[in-house]
Amino acid sequence: MELQYYGANCVLLTAKDIRIVVDDTLAMTSAKSITKPGDVALFTGIVPEIAVDTKITIAQPGEYEIANVSIVGIPARAHMDEPGQHSATMYKVIVGDVSFLFTGHVYPELSDDQLEDINAIDVMVVPVGGNGFTLDSIGALKLVKAIEPKIVVPTHYDEKGLKFEVPQQTLDQAIHGLGMEPKEKVAKLKVKSLELPEVTSLIVLERS
Repeated sequence: MELQYYGANCVLLTAKDIRIVVDDTLAMTSAKSITKPGDVALFTGIVPEIAVDTKITIAQPGEYEIANVSIVGIPARAHMDEPGQHSATMYKVIVGDVSFLFTGHVYPELSDDQLEDINAIDVMVVPVGGNGFTLDSIGALKLVKAIEPKIVVPTHYDEKGLKFEVPQQTLDQAIHGLGMEPKEKVAKLKVKSLELPEVTSLIVLERS
């Protein structure tokens, strides 16, 4: 299976017989939507209008089984929510024997119940742009320490050609704040359970 990054918080997870697009809000940043007919579309927060017919669009907590893929939507406090609000959804996606977590723009303090629902994670995709709009590197690092994924993939940082509602910090700034040296920078992350690192590693995906 492969993971690709398209800018903002948008990633594409491709596995056998399924394409899962997470947070395709690219049209809101002056970029082109990547969602195709028949895709599974997940949204951790804002849901824009989608111009194509998806297989299913999920934007709320719940448990789903699609093409032998398990998707669990976990309610979460969004980064800008007041205490007690849960307007965001994190997604744990299990494909075969590999687990992914797409956090979205969440508040970095997780409850014991949320951590229990998340459990073991192989690949965590987390925004790092900060400036009050989403998690910054300090908040992202809190999630890394709490969840202890094997791979961390940063998203939602400043990119040429993308217009954000709030200016985002650069990838270099975010990496400095994380205090983690990238293991590698790749165009596509090809994930196999037998090849996952033993220690949490930061992998940067080039924008597709």
